[in-house]
Amino acid sequence: MSKQLNDIKFSVLDLAPVVEGGTVQESFKNTVELAQHTEQLGYHRFWLAEHHNMPGIASSATSVLIGHVAGATKKIKVGSGGIMLPNHSSLVIAEQFGTLESLYPGRIDLGLGRAPGTDQLTAQALRRSSRTDGQEFPQQLEELEAYFAGEVSQVRAVPGEGLDIPIWLLGSSGFSAQLAAQKGLPFAFASHFSPDNTIPALRLYDSHFQPSDTLDKPYSMVAVNVIAADTEEEAERLATSLQMQFINLIRNKPGKLQPPVDDMDEIWTPYEKAALKQQLGSTIIGSPETVKEKLQKFLDETRVDEMMVTAQIFDHQARLRSFEITAEAFR
Repeated sequence: MSKQLNDIKFSVLDLAPVVEGGTVQESFKNTVELAQHTEQLGYHRFWLAEHHNMPGIASSATSVLIGHVAGATKKIKVGSGGIMLPNHSSLVIAEQFGTLESLYPGRIDLGLGRAPGTDQLTAQALRRSSRTDGQEFPQQLEELEAYFAGEVSQVRAVPGEGLDIPIWLLGSSGFSAQLAAQKGLPFAFASHFSPDNTIPALRLYDSHFQPSDTLDKPYSMVAVNVIAADTEEEAERLATSLQMQFINLIRNKPGKLQPPVDDMDEIWTPYEKAALKQQLGSTIIGSPETVKEKLQKFLDETRVDEMMVTAQIFDHQARLRSFEITAEAFR
């Protein structure tokens, strides 16, 4: 029997977008307002993503921003989607999330990724080791778990040791899917920018899952772009900001989130249009009816336990409205 939208939890992924003409301070104010708004709408989690050297994304000090959002909300789970573990010492992350969990008990999630969340030059600037390929990630994960469990002799994570902080593995390919399955951890897939790998990675996770103290059966979540508005035309127009953001990444010119435009054909080349169609292939754009229908179709395909919605929309009020419409679809 297939799952219905009202059978699953729905959550938020926020990149703390900095819009053209806006400031980082305004971005953080909008992030807090979005968290409070989505908490009232019944969203389950609010995750923030670690990115660096990107003028349009303000969540680089992810742990700090998680604390700020958790302090401004009451019950919604707040976490990282994700912390890019190879950028950090495992001990530092254990201490940071131990601090967060001690301040906001039972509300903190630790989602971990193995990509740098930036370009190679910035990745090297962030790290003490020269490796930027994520190959050390499994070892770092074991170190982190050992700090939480108090199994490291002579070095202790205080706060952190003895705390039960949910660890998620994040992925855009099969590597983390397989690792999450082996370790019996929940798995979140980045379909919002890697749609082609979504189904293979989720099936790999399900088929290789080994029960653990954390989970007795697989638990998967998928992140998806949803741009919703009261009309199809308005939603299509709002989505051009997301499309321009990805074009700027293709052109290696990351910038602030741009206001929507009426005609993308004046901006993208045929090659860029085709590349975007592939990279944003799972994006859901439309009116309330369209969004509900496409979300259900996506759930039928993925069979996940939870969906995490992200919406790069220039106008803050339109963004709040998009999350309202999406929440109505899940209810």
